[in-house]
Amino acid sequence: MSKRDLKALTTDQLVDRFAEIGIAQNNALWDQKYAVFNRLYDQMDEVDQELRSRGRAARAALSRLFTHPDVQVRLQAAKWSLGVVPEAYQVIKEISQSNLYPQAGEAGMTLRALDQDIFKPD
Repeated sequence: MSKRDLKALTTDQLVDRFAEIGIAQNNALWDQKYAVFNRLYDQMDEVDQELRSRGRAARAALSRLFTHPDVQVRLQAAKWSLGVVPEAYQVIKEISQSNLYPQAGEAGMTLRALDQDIFKPD
């Protein structure tokens, strides 16, 4: 999907696209297709950039994914919205304690990076 196509989507459609990408990322992780995962990350970044261009409320719309059944979707939504949705921290913490790997490991590393001021959400 091109950047022009993303501009034509509503915020809700962008959030849905974000979730679709997260599900595909989870599948790529389980299939050990890291090049695919990296391309999907780039697509997620493009969705994030479009949400950012629409303001804080658009980014905060990712919070509706905090209860998504796919743990990768929940983790990514929390990480990418952490700067605008304080509750995202708790979502990351719950995932880190869930033993749902590899996401629990990534969530734990995210918390450590936050605590050490290595990662500063914006």
